[in-house]
Amino acid sequence: MLYHHNYVAEERYDDVDVLVTRKGAIRAGSGELGIIPGSMATGTYIVKGLGNAEAFNSASHGAGRRMSRTKAKKTFTLADFKAQTDGVECRKDSGVIDEIPGAYKDIQSVMAAQTDLVEVVARLRQLICIKG
Repeated sequence: MLYHHNYVAEERYDDVDVLVTRKGAIRAGSGELGIIPGSMATGTYIVKGLGNAEAFNSASHGAGRRMSRTKAKKTFTLADFKAQTDGVECRKDSGVIDEIPGAYKDIQSVMAAQTDLVEVVARLRQLICIKG
């Protein structure tokens, strides 16, 4: 079963019933499959949870932003966007420039930081990305 992100779930840890809020996180219980995306052009990982109770059986939902949407719009040009999404079929207009790959953290670094939370099953490469 694949789990989504940004939700609240009733779970039990150390014999205590708790509400776990996963904002920007996925459930990564032992053996559970999940999806951890990078940016529009940097790959997506299919993972299997390791059931780390200290992390409330959670892992990151994805690369996460390294700059705000506003800063990305001010920092990058449409030419930058087209270069960073070269080889990916996607919208390439000013309406999505805030989604430029350079506005996101490096997905490989994010994955390296959570080897105690998930096992990588597969890495997917974007061919098409549908935004907005």
